[in-house]
Amino acid sequence: MNTQATTTLDEGVSVDGLREQRVGNVVVLTLDRPHARNAINIELAQCLNDAIDAIEADPSVWAVVLAATAPVFCAGADLRVINEGRISELNIGDAGLAGLVGRDRRTPVIAAIDGPAFAGGCELVLACDLVVASTSASFALPEVKRGLVAGAGGLFRMGQKVPPNIAMQALLTGEPISAERAAGFGLVNVLCEPGTVLERSLELAEQICANAPLAVQESREVAVRSAGSESAAWALSDAAMEKVLASNDVVEGVQAFLDKRPAQWTGS
Repeated sequence: MNTQATTTLDEGVSVDGLREQRVGNVVVLTLDRPHARNAINIELAQCLNDAIDAIEADPSVWAVVLAATAPVFCAGADLRVINEGRISELNIGDAGLAGLVGRDRRTPVIAAIDGPAFAGGCELVLACDLVVASTSASFALPEVKRGLVAGAGGLFRMGQKVPPNIAMQALLTGEPISAERAAGFGLVNVLCEPGTVLERSLELAEQICANAPLAVQESREVAVRSAGSESAAWALSDAAMEKVLASNDVVEGVQAFLDKRPAQWTGS
């Protein structure tokens, strides 16, 4: 992207942990709760959902960049919300976590990752169409470490993005995948230096916006639909989440994290 186009991106206004900016036909949505590692609470989830609703209703928006205030992209669902038994409030109807992971949408979304994207943060990335990541980025689904499962699409989407054995390792160990390794597997479209992610994401968005928007939307639609229906996968994922949320281990896992101590699992 040329320098002049980049400098037209204003500071935006942060509302409920989300900052929205506009440059041409591109909207940049920035998770802006750095004090909480950009974890998704109820206010942020609703605000992100509302922003995407507005984008989907605006024919002048041809691409979206989903970014975050450094140094962490997103640590996932705010565990305090889970501890309060309010995790279901992070899911916005059929659109799922933060109104994004299960949404049927027309607008291409580019994830701009300049730090760790863990748990629900990783699932937000997996729900995007393209990924730009710096070498400081990493991706993990550590839910099993808290007695949970990656119920916002991670259980099946990770295996769509990286080789099956790598996805299985990520799901069963909860250990992160580096940006370099993720790029080698094809999860990352553009690998760049730290601090350049937004610029490179806007360059990619500009390449998309140089094309006819209807043609882009229809091309994306066919590509997504031909990959197969996710309805059966969502049913399995939802059932798994329901089962673990009713367990003793999830209470112990979340409390252990909040207490900063090892969890004592019982398998029940």
